[in-house]
Amino acid sequence: MAPSRYKLIYFNARGRAEHIRFIFAYAGVEYTDHRIVKEKWPEIKRSTPFGMLPVLEVDGKAVCQSNAVARFLARQYNLAGKDEWEALQCDSLVDTLGDLKQVLWYYRSEQDPIKKEERRATLLKETIPFYLKKFEKVISENGGFSVGNSITWTDFVFAVSLENFELIFGKDSLEPYPHLRKLKERCSLSQALKLGSTRDHKQNSKKINVLN
Repeated sequence: MAPSRYKLIYFNARGRAEHIRFIFAYAGVEYTDHRIVKEKWPEIKRSTPFGMLPVLEVDGKAVCQSNAVARFLARQYNLAGKDEWEALQCDSLVDTLGDLKQVLWYYRSEQDPIKKEERRATLLKETIPFYLKKFEKVISENGGFSVGNSITWTDFVFAVSLENFELIFGKDSLEPYPHLRKLKERCSLSQALKLGSTRDHKQNSKKINVLN
């Protein structure tokens, strides 16, 4: 059976598509990384399933929702946990991290400078420590992985989110969370490529870049 043809469509940015790119890199799967310029988005938007990106085309069939796409690929390439319980843990952690990302989005989108500073103070003193301490504990107990004792797609979701976290709050913001920081470093895109090169791939690792 011929391997599927994948085309990932997103803006020329990391955003909601980056953890999908990590999965492709680690799995050594050939795909087209189609990045669109924002000026063309109104035109392309009409052709997407629900007017949003990213979109993954699998043999010409389009599907949206970044985590649904990531979960699908994880199952295809043995990154969804070793059993149903681990798969459930993957979903639970990704959804919980999504809750924190939503709070961060509210902070970043706040236009009132006074309210924004108030949100930032609450984030740094209460919300972020609440979540990151719990995530740190989970990863510590799993020997450096988010789920089980091997890499899952959840590790890539965390890696991307933690990189973004450092961009927002500074490079030293993860110092109180050494296991999270190590996970981020181990699962960066460059490391995903290196880790992937040690796997027994059925396909060559190759990305076709398209920007228009």
